[in-house]
Amino acid sequence: MDRKLIIGTRGSELALWQANYVKDRLSELGVDADLKIIKTQGDKILNLRLDKLEGKGFFTKELEEGLLDNSIDIAVHSHKDLPTQHPDGLVIAAVSEREDPHELLLILKDCVDIKQKLSVKFGGMVGTSSNRRRSQLLAFRPDFEIEDLRGNVLTRIQKLRDEDYDAIILAKAGVARLGLDLSEFHVEELEPIELIPAPAQGVLAIQIRDGNPDLYNLLQGIHNQDVAEVIAVERKVLNLFNGGCHMPLGCYCRKENGKFHVWTAKADEGDMFPSRLYMAADTTEGLAERVVAKFAKERKLPAKVFITREISQSSYFYKAMAANGITIDGRSLIRTFPIINKLDSYILRDIDWIFFSSKNAIEYFFSLEPQIAKRTKFGVLGRASEETLRRFGRVPDFTGEDEGIDTIEIAKEFASIASGTKVLFPGAKGSLRTVQQMLSDQTKIIDLPIYETVLETDVEQSHAEVLIFTSPSNVEAYFESNLLEPGQKVICIGKSTGKKFDEMGVHYSLPYSPDEIGLAEAVYGL
Repeated sequence: MDRKLIIGTRGSELALWQANYVKDRLSELGVDADLKIIKTQGDKILNLRLDKLEGKGFFTKELEEGLLDNSIDIAVHSHKDLPTQHPDGLVIAAVSEREDPHELLLILKDCVDIKQKLSVKFGGMVGTSSNRRRSQLLAFRPDFEIEDLRGNVLTRIQKLRDEDYDAIILAKAGVARLGLDLSEFHVEELEPIELIPAPAQGVLAIQIRDGNPDLYNLLQGIHNQDVAEVIAVERKVLNLFNGGCHMPLGCYCRKENGKFHVWTAKADEGDMFPSRLYMAADTTEGLAERVVAKFAKERKLPAKVFITREISQSSYFYKAMAANGITIDGRSLIRTFPIINKLDSYILRDIDWIFFSSKNAIEYFFSLEPQIAKRTKFGVLGRASEETLRRFGRVPDFTGEDEGIDTIEIAKEFASIASGTKVLFPGAKGSLRTVQQMLSDQTKIIDLPIYETVLETDVEQSHAEVLIFTSPSNVEAYFESNLLEPGQKVICIGKSTGKKFDEMGVHYSLPYSPDEIGLAEAVYGL
């Protein structure tokens, strides 16, 4: 370029960081630029919730007007703030790499209760003005009191510091970009497949006037095509729902092992329980359309689901099914019994890690009232076990979140951090020992059978349209006296459970996450 470019930006600390980031990237290409701060409607009106503001684009409209009247050359936006329909004459020329899309829950330390999911005390006041966050948070914790929270990142944090709230929720991307020290708070990181982020969260959009090929071609030097490919799915979902920033919609797409994986959460209102969906595909072609079709009101969902586990009415899975008019027949087909009633103290001597592969193992272990050293770390096999461990006042140092429910991959990950340590494995008598087999010879392994399982006999046939099996033992117990009925669909937790159906030649689905959220997504995705 033969002249300095003018970059339009909002004036918050985060917006200026983003604009300076683009300025620096342009400098690497040999192009100079200056910043021009432009106030938007969203910056000026701070006393209303976002969904109460008129129209769309209340953080972007004035920047776009600056492009159209030639007062700026480039507008830098948080991509999630942009309406899905661009004004005539403007185009997104480039997108940045994606900053970490996790959400952060910042909690005042005297409001922490790690026995609760998300670690906020019962009935805690949580600040957010996002209907998407509101809907998903209340699905996890209906006891929360959700209050509006406006302002830039530093303003929001100061409001928490002033104890206007017990906790607030922020995008990790903004915190990371500003390099903020959050050590004064208890911080919970929420996975993007747990609390699903806004479409294009963590990505910058670089907008210019259409019909400027020189500038467009220049900006390809800072464009990330891989990010553009996945957020195009997220944005298309938002567009097909005709939604804006205030819609209670989360959509997150990522590419793994050559496949595109998409998670979606949608509610009609911020206070309503969201429906969730997970879908995988080899290509993005038509993927957004397939996602949206699953949310069509006329689609037929199963009337009844059978699951080999007792389900309480307060559980996430029960509420997710009830929100869609689905009844549950929940009954375990195995019985468990303790096989020791006392834990010898020498077993816990010099233990570095205690690893649990099931909720039963956690409950039976802590019923023995173990005396555990403060330095001992805990590992668990997924979020369901994490929540059980929290009930006993412990937060895991390792939570195995597997891709496609492959316990072997979790075992390899744990082995990489536990090598050369002393690890205790409380569990069921005769368990598969998948994690233990992955550990190196330098690791001291102590197996501690603390309970055993017995299969129920003469299990009653279920006529539900969907059958969910939570373990290989439950499969054995059910099919000892029953057969699949025509049209019944099967969902399995874990590949070891699925192998039982492989042996029978029966098709089944695997949830991405082996917990109640993953199960709800799997039922919705059938």
